[in-house]
Amino acid sequence: MDKPRRPRAETPKGFRDYFGPEVTMRKAMLDAIAAVYHRYGFDPLETSAVETVEALGKFLPDVDRPNEGVFAWQEDAADWLALRYDLTAPLARVAAQYRNDLSSPYRRYAMGPVWRNEKPGPGRFRQFYQCDADTVGSASVAADAEICAMLADALETVGIPRGDYVVKVNNRKVLNGVMEVAGLAGDDRHAERGIVLRAIDKIDRLGPEGVRALLGEGRKDESGDFTKGAGLSPDQAEVVMGFTTAKRDSGAATVARLRELVGASAIGGEGVAELEEIAALLAAQGYGPDRIVIDPGVVRGLGYYTGPVYEAELTFEILDEKGRKRQFGSVAGGRYDGLVKRFTGQDVPATGVSIGVDRLLAALQAKGRMQGETSGPVVVTVMDRDRMADYMAMVGELRQAGIRAEVYLGNPKNFGNQLKYADKRASPIAIIQGGNEAAAGKVILKDLILGAKIAENATLEEWKDRPAQVEVDRADLVAGVRKMLGQ
Repeated sequence: MDKPRRPRAETPKGFRDYFGPEVTMRKAMLDAIAAVYHRYGFDPLETSAVETVEALGKFLPDVDRPNEGVFAWQEDAADWLALRYDLTAPLARVAAQYRNDLSSPYRRYAMGPVWRNEKPGPGRFRQFYQCDADTVGSASVAADAEICAMLADALETVGIPRGDYVVKVNNRKVLNGVMEVAGLAGDDRHAERGIVLRAIDKIDRLGPEGVRALLGEGRKDESGDFTKGAGLSPDQAEVVMGFTTAKRDSGAATVARLRELVGASAIGGEGVAELEEIAALLAAQGYGPDRIVIDPGVVRGLGYYTGPVYEAELTFEILDEKGRKRQFGSVAGGRYDGLVKRFTGQDVPATGVSIGVDRLLAALQAKGRMQGETSGPVVVTVMDRDRMADYMAMVGELRQAGIRAEVYLGNPKNFGNQLKYADKRASPIAIIQGGNEAAAGKVILKDLILGAKIAENATLEEWKDRPAQVEVDRADLVAGVRKMLGQ
């Protein structure tokens, strides 16, 4: 009979495994960001990784499977369930479900993995970590200004100094006003507005002429594929293009230009006034244009947001594993006043920001600004199986003293293999006690880091000053290890 097929030892497509240093670095980053959020008065919230498809806002296009983009399944012919695809949709459900118990405004931060059923690509995975902070229940743009300030502080806290990032702020209402001036107001122009949004979102990739083509009849790319445009007249397209190039040398000049573009549009004027107020509130706290700027070029996600929007841009170059320039694009946020209304039927203002932790971590690693834990545990070697209790007593003392340590638990027959194991674990010290050392009440401390460096760059005098192996009294084990570790 055929033997049972063995499962392949591989991760599913679009997923990956994270080992010690990566997990340590991510935790350090999350802890640093959480400390900033906590300082601003936000409380932590953990929600289930699984939500109903209805709560997530994804609806079934047919009876067989849920909408693409989420990992979902049907539970006993009842509701469809899905893994969360972001941390905002669960927040909207929480804000509605516990609205009588939560403070208003409700300020929370959340961190954890999210899942997206999308086609994976280089640096694009189906599971990744997000770190969000949101204020639900406040219509004041002071809440938006606070999010921007907090974002700037968080970036600096994790190791991105001032000058290496900029937080850009825009407002969906300003674009709505521009579209109104361009003659695109009204429900019957919804399709054209969607095309316009997608077109101006591509200005960095296609350039002004490419966007202008998409605002008009359409654009044919290098492969010959044709993308239908919004069908705007040249005059209408010129109004929209003016929005994409409205940034000036100062925030005041940018706001003045935007005010010209929105003309008599009430919604546009409201958006410009909100940008002015945000700039004033930030300036009062000492956040100048070296950190946060008004920039109409922020268009990503404008279809989702209802007011101010913001995103962070790293100003230093990031290269991928093949040496190609890579877009950072992992921090974005804004006001989304309609999300909780899905549950309650009542307007509930909300604003927040989401940080893509994995990409931010990769950017910092690429610049050598975030290092994982390079030192492993102190390894207590085993010279005699019958004396395991003695070795366990040693490791217990080290742990009680706050020193990371472990006993070698493999086959102790070959001592060389124990040292190889310690090297593979990046252990700084190996502790050795054979029968002779035990009888004399001694223990040997082998400095594995120094020992590895001696052949490379240590002089004979340095070796004599600090040999790679010392013998200490058993009673001085902890003190000897601390001295060798430089504690």
